[in-house]
Amino acid sequence: MRIDFTVPSEFDGMPVHEILKSYKSMSSTLIKRIRLYGKLNVNGAHHRMIDSVRSGDLIHASFGHEDGVPTIRTDQGIRIYYQDQYLVVCEKPADLVTHPSWQHMDDSLIQRLSFQTLHPVMRLDRETSGLIVVALDGYTHHLLNQTSIEKIYLGVVYGQFEPRAGLIDLPIGRADNSIMIREVREDGRVAKTEYSTSEYNDARDISLIRYRLLTGRCHQIRVHSKHLGHPLVGDGLYGPASDDYANPNWPGIELEDIMTRQALHAHELAFEHPISHEKLKFASPLPDDMSFLFYG
Repeated sequence: MRIDFTVPSEFDGMPVHEILKSYKSMSSTLIKRIRLYGKLNVNGAHHRMIDSVRSGDLIHASFGHEDGVPTIRTDQGIRIYYQDQYLVVCEKPADLVTHPSWQHMDDSLIQRLSFQTLHPVMRLDRETSGLIVVALDGYTHHLLNQTSIEKIYLGVVYGQFEPRAGLIDLPIGRADNSIMIREVREDGRVAKTEYSTSEYNDARDISLIRYRLLTGRCHQIRVHSKHLGHPLVGDGLYGPASDDYANPNWPGIELEDIMTRQALHAHELAFEHPISHEKLKFASPLPDDMSFLFYG
């Protein structure tokens, strides 16, 4: 992490640690790490956190990699949509975990992107493809967690939603006696999903749905869709070929052999860059497997 800025007039005479906290939204933990293990210079000279500065002073604060920027690998089959010294927007392929886990220790999105520490701002399920934001340092990650990120997904579901567009406002919680399965339940956490039908395939009785997440619950789109009777095609947890909700007589269940993962794709992201404040928006096209499923 590296940050350089000029002290605004309204912070004249304040100690550096108060400026970093109130003006740059730094956490107390990060400020402490800079003080103990990083570098703090004012106008090119070493400075203490508790000492005051004047309006117009140039502050340099850094922690971790001296250049502040982990090296991003560009030869790992990961499409990069945007990259600067603070963050990366990329496209996660299906069947790849975001973080290393006990079942997937040797291959993950962040391991493919860099040998150094990265900080994903969101987590996509292993089978879900699409856009994801990855911070290159802890400070940017902290800021992005306070930033409103608009997330649009595309999904292919069985049947047709009625009405064709609307708001799903149903609380979601962990199912009894399960560490993985979520369900709609009265004691769950607030979960809101906007949806609209983009297209309907009459021959296969499936719909291409555009989802906008208003909250970020685990498996939110999958649980809401299943609860309303329109599970995602290929969903191994909530679909008609799953262990918990198996229904061999489900109309169109043969599509489970075509789509070998849940038909869900993180299609669009829009947010304000936490450092430059530039408005950023990205769109990823429907992947080939979902396109083949829907259009044949």
